[in-house]
Amino acid sequence: MTIMLAEKLFIAFAATSLGLAASLGSATEPPVGPGDDRRGYDEVDYETRSRRVDSPRPQESVDERGDSAARLGLPPLERDTGQPRLAERIALGRLLFFDRRLSGNGTMSCAMCHVPEHGFAHNEMRVAIGIEGRSGRRNAPTLMNAAYQPRLFYDGREFSLETQVWSPLLAANEMGNASVGMVIETISALSDYDGLFEAAFDRGPSMETVGSALASYQRTLLSGDSPFDRWLYGGEDSAMSPAAQRGFGLFTGKARCSACHVIGRDWALFTDHGYHNTGVGAELAASRKRGTAHIPVAPGERLEVSTQGLRHLGGVAEVDLGRYEVTRNPDDRGRFRTAMLRNVALTAPYMHDGSLATLEDVIRFYDAGGIPNETLDPLMRPLGLTGSEQTELVEFLEALTGGNVAALAARARATPIGN
Repeated sequence: MTIMLAEKLFIAFAATSLGLAASLGSATEPPVGPGDDRRGYDEVDYETRSRRVDSPRPQESVDERGDSAARLGLPPLERDTGQPRLAERIALGRLLFFDRRLSGNGTMSCAMCHVPEHGFAHNEMRVAIGIEGRSGRRNAPTLMNAAYQPRLFYDGREFSLETQVWSPLLAANEMGNASVGMVIETISALSDYDGLFEAAFDRGPSMETVGSALASYQRTLLSGDSPFDRWLYGGEDSAMSPAAQRGFGLFTGKARCSACHVIGRDWALFTDHGYHNTGVGAELAASRKRGTAHIPVAPGERLEVSTQGLRHLGGVAEVDLGRYEVTRNPDDRGRFRTAMLRNVALTAPYMHDGSLATLEDVIRFYDAGGIPNETLDPLMRPLGLTGSEQTELVEFLEALTGGNVAALAARARATPIGN
């Protein structure tokens, strides 16, 4: 039994390493994002389709805090002005964001999970991969417009960007530092930062100043001025295609998306800032009742096996209970924060576990009413969308891409990266 199980795991690992689905004998999965789609790695004449990332100079015309045009459709940002020496804090935070030396072994930076060209998310991994290739449980969310989130992380466990930054810095499966002091000592020993903290804060590196600098930079990642914004808030009738306009009607009508992804009269963040159980991830909990468990065999890939003989194996994929892990309220099991949908076409794969590869997959998931489970949100029920209606909804979501995304990525890539 144990030998056969080990053989299955080896085969599954080999398959997923070549970009194949974890389930044996299944077809290869479609590309997730704009990088290498990983199909055909097992062929000797394979040619990569990964794109080269150059280092363009930033557009000098784009204000560090985002110009007014880029904010069309966004609300005012309360903490955006009034800070002393804000430009110095932003520049320092940007350096820290790209510096790999801030990880436990000098290999991982914030930007390696939040890739500028991927909408400050990560298109090629279902779940985040940290130091030494350690796999996380959740997909790397976009940082664009994160400044508007009153709670951070999928489970809402943090309330500010200043404090949020320390979770990935200290997580063993992300940047892997053993302590806050370890990070401070690392930065203090790097000559690149000589005088920069003092210029921005009148004092050296500390838990407070590191958090503040990184937060100041993340608050510059604002992106509105999408075709949708120019159509609804800018009064440009032709800014959004007729199909996308019909998709908007479905979004606010038959599909009921706007019940959670709220659209206001003057601006829209496309979220109610609440937590909902759609059933994503429920199969992990259900497998335990069946007497099986999921074994991680590659980043974002799992194999379901019998729990008999699991003592001979390594880790077992943990059930992610979402908001419950913060509140301990049984009603919060499986609830996760409502995502903002701005720039959603750029930030595949989707859901907290990266389990849906495309926007089409997402629409089909909601059209089916999600995945039944004990605490499924009552809003989740089959929608009865036609094929053309699903296509129009996707076209509407694609119209939510901001007008300054390329400028944000270009400015980010002009940053000297610590090695």
